Amino acid sequence: MPQNPFFEIWSTPFGMPPFDQIKVEHFQPAYEKALPQHVSEIAAIRDNPAPATFDNTIVAFEKAGDALLKINKVFWNLTGTESDEALQKIEREISPVLARHGSEIFLDAKMLARIEAVMESPEWTTLNDEQKRLTERMKKAFVSSGAKLNDAQRARLTEITARLATLGTQFSQNILKDEGDFVLWLETSEDLAGLSPDFLDAAAALAKSRDRAGKHAVGLSRGQVETFLTSSTRPDLREKLLDAFLARGEKGGESDNRAIIAETLALRDERAKLLGFETYAHYKLDDTMAQTPEAVRALLDKVWPVGRKAAAREAERLAALAAQDGQNGPFRKADWRHYAEKLRARDYAINEQELRPYFPLSRMIEAAFFVAGKLFGLKFEERRDLKLYNPDVRAFDVQDANGAHVALFLGDYFARPSKRGGAWMSAFRTQQKLEGNIRPIIVNVLNIAKPARGDDPLLSLDEARTLFHEFGHALHGMLSNVTYPSLAGTAVSTDFVELPSQLYEHWLLQPEVLSRFARHYETGEAIPQALIEKLKAARGFNQGFATVEYCASTFVDLDMHLKTPEATQDPLAFETGVLKAIDMPDAIAMRHRSPHFSHIFSGGHYAAGYYSYLWSEVLDADAFSAFEETGDIFHPETARRLRTYIYGAGNLRDPKAAYIAFRGKLPGVEALLAKRGLA
Repeated sequence: MPQNPFFEIWSTPFGMPPFDQIKVEHFQPAYEKALPQHVSEIAAIRDNPAPATFDNTIVAFEKAGDALLKINKVFWNLTGTESDEALQKIEREISPVLARHGSEIFLDAKMLARIEAVMESPEWTTLNDEQKRLTERMKKAFVSSGAKLNDAQRARLTEITARLATLGTQFSQNILKDEGDFVLWLETSEDLAGLSPDFLDAAAALAKSRDRAGKHAVGLSRGQVETFLTSSTRPDLREKLLDAFLARGEKGGESDNRAIIAETLALRDERAKLLGFETYAHYKLDDTMAQTPEAVRALLDKVWPVGRKAAAREAERLAALAAQDGQNGPFRKADWRHYAEKLRARDYAINEQELRPYFPLSRMIEAAFFVAGKLFGLKFEERRDLKLYNPDVRAFDVQDANGAHVALFLGDYFARPSKRGGAWMSAFRTQQKLEGNIRPIIVNVLNIAKPARGDDPLLSLDEARTLFHEFGHALHGMLSNVTYPSLAGTAVSTDFVELPSQLYEHWLLQPEVLSRFARHYETGEAIPQALIEKLKAARGFNQGFATVEYCASTFVDLDMHLKTPEATQDPLAFETGVLKAIDMPDAIAMRHRSPHFSHIFSGGHYAAGYYSYLWSEVLDADAFSAFEETGDIFHPETARRLRTYIYGAGNLRDPKAAYIAFRGKLPGVEALLAKRGLA
């Protein structure tokens, strides 16, 4: 296919993928060419008769597969944001092929032998720290993949890896189907009670997209669901929507994920035992800051009882409010957010509808950019001339204080049926200096409801935090300053990767940021200082709930990967058992129930690792204190260390060493409890 853009050098601005030329039909032939090419490149390294050196083995391995990576970066970003039946079909077919391909490479004992030969050669003492780190990480990747196993064991691992890839793809596509199939129609004026004009605008847009112009509809994106549960005065509709949200992936039929979960857990357990680990949790945690399941459980056991007690106190107060509304039965999950909002309005004189006008999307984007400028000297110049993969995506040329190009940043903020739920950061290209000064192309993906008339969406405080969170991840990718792509950006352990994102959230509610950017979308007036003081006073509000819903998912994730496959054959029964064991409050739902727990079942990145957000929160609470202790939230020297050792360092060093280099010590859990108002 001479016109296939994947076979050509991209002369686009910033070397960006030529989205206007790439078609679905280009992917299959591109993969058919790139996969055997990568195999040949690896074989040439492995079978090189010359003695193994850093250049002919480690560097050569880093450079191999560039053509395949070029395709993968585009394909997997589009399957998350522009999915359709044609892309999903390719995804189902290519997932096990790619998994098998990667498995066979990292199971190659001869390739591992060459890596080890480099480490044992006289050259080793002449390598710099980054070169040694790359080589050590490469060896660990081969060993943890099973390269030291016998032929039969390696063959079985390859089968397991391919099957897990298929299951992960099915899992995510099933959730997308369940979310796409459900709509809560708001038919009468009573159905609209309590909902804000901007929410109704978005609900009208969704109805129009479903060919019912003039009506209102609510989908199952988390942002829409949580806003409806907070605002709607209809308890029956709140319950109907929450039930549908919690039931994703367990509705029976072809989109049911329960059998997928059971098989996934069994295969992961088999994989761990083949590699010599007691359980999959022990296997996954071996290369993290936590290192062991016992360390994770120790953290949870410190936080859970404090959070649960706080949630119990919150529930009593909310139930009393519900009783005043005539709800005399047990306090329900679908009522929590609604009455929490009422309680916040009563006790702190804050309500969501009062806040939203001060948090328009455009101003929050500017706020995130402003903080990056103050901390790291970055400037953001919007580029409206670029051809992107969707008309709603925005592009920014990121420059340093001298005007030099740092990165291209893409912001994909609006929900649409082709996009999977949630929010994330990804890259169309990662940073490296191995083959020139290659700067990254980073994307943030959110799911904010798009108003029908093209108005600036008004964000909830949670949505604004999510924007800052994901932009923290983006900065981790954009500021990367390493030589080798395998060490670049966010290529760090899961319980360290959330530090840059969660730390960045702290700047959102700082008075210097709020007074400048939290401005009324109509009048332009700054958010009143009195409201800022209320926000500060309410900082610990509802944190018992937040702690419980998150930790419950973490307990389930950890325990599922500690138990035998026999114990998890019925995932929902197992989930129920875990929740009973920790005495889960009836009025709070897990943040992610097993049948739609994409973090751990749409691939294995966060499997046995959902605790990472909590672990990183211990770090981020302490890290922001480093700025507060100076009396300047943009303290230049602290920001320099933050960039040098955290945001810009990729995986140059062990994460504990990286944090100590920035802060001078590792923190305890006390800073986290204080941040959540639970101390």
